[in-house]
Amino acid sequence: MQNKLMEVVEKSTLKPSPPKFEIGDTVDVHVRILEGDKERIQIYNGVVIARSGAGPREMFTVRRIVQGEGVERKIPLHSPRIADIVVKRSGKVRRAKLYYLRNLSGKAVRLKERFSSTTTPTQAKAAKAERRAARIAKKEKAKASS
Repeated sequence: MQNKLMEVVEKSTLKPSPPKFEIGDTVDVHVRILEGDKERIQIYNGVVIARSGAGPREMFTVRRIVQGEGVERKIPLHSPRIADIVVKRSGKVRRAKLYYLRNLSGKAVRLKERFSSTTTPTQAKAAKAERRAARIAKKEKAKASS
């Protein structure tokens, strides 16, 4: 009987459409903060290094570097304190948990970007060729100016 009651309470706290993001994504988490009788939104951005739990108990861990120190924050996905989660970029990873990032520093922490599956291989090749042409043009311009 108590489990049924817990299910009813948990279902009432679920968000209707939780945002879609994966491990390795760089996200901006908009957190509501109460200061006295005022409410403001603070943005916490970083890389999602872990997800755990299921349903209303699902949590995710966001890691960021602040003044040279790694800071991690575990956030409940269905919390009413979370106003919004915005995906800035998607990282290409092959692990379910990115705890190994804790031991890395500097440029080693960066993840390769994963591009959406909506682009076709020909579009991806064209974009790559365009970036290469722009890079070559930039080098030639630098040579001409010096």
